[in-house]
Amino acid sequence: MDILHAIIYGIVEGITEFLPISSTGHLILTSHILGNPQTEFLKSFEIAIQLGAILSVVAIYWRELFVNRRIMKRIIAACIPTAFIGLLFYNIVKNYLMDNVYVVLWALLLGGILIIIFERAHGEQKRTIDELGFITYPQAFLIGVFQSIAIIPGVSRAAATIFGGMYAGLSRRAIVQFSFLLAVPTMAAATGLDLVKTAHLFTPDEFGFLAVGFIVSFAVALGAIKFFLSFVRTHTFELFGIYRIFLALLGFILLAE
Repeated sequence: MDILHAIIYGIVEGITEFLPISSTGHLILTSHILGNPQTEFLKSFEIAIQLGAILSVVAIYWRELFVNRRIMKRIIAACIPTAFIGLLFYNIVKNYLMDNVYVVLWALLLGGILIIIFERAHGEQKRTIDELGFITYPQAFLIGVFQSIAIIPGVSRAAATIFGGMYAGLSRRAIVQFSFLLAVPTMAAATGLDLVKTAHLFTPDEFGFLAVGFIVSFAVALGAIKFFLSFVRTHTFELFGIYRIFLALLGFILLAE
């Protein structure tokens, strides 16, 4: 890896973290395209720079995260199943799934198909919860269960929480905002756990690459959040489903060559 690669990773992470297309999946595919092997550092790098994107949420939604107690309690409820499942399967995911491009491509493909099916069969119901403070604790917990599925690279944490929330009865706008907020403790915990276990192995240059990717992802994610909020006001998520299918098929074709 070099500085240019760190910048590219940061841009990819910043754009994809909050869209239902899997930031982890895109980072793994980016590594494959750039020819960077999935070393222990790169696996940790791909996890850690997600925190840079997540901190853009803190910059925008700090009141909801640290002042509004009703919303804070619901975020905590949603984190419980994610934390349990994440700790249980952390080693399996990092050692066996993070470097498997085929797992990513199949997750992208199947996820894209499910997004299209869900939108056409279910979509947004007429009576939905549009304010985060009115989310019930069972709904928040269910969203957390859906989010835990995203431990599989390529599934997309954003997609899992968004469609789990819509299934639970939230509006698109509300669940997109809740997905943003839920990402903060989820990714902070995932990054912290990984860095505690691996940071002592990094070289000074690797810490520099991590800092560059972190800063770039933060800056790019600020724009991505604003775009996504504007997008969901007038669009469904079918376009993202089509994109996931296209990307997966393209990936399979390239691997077959």
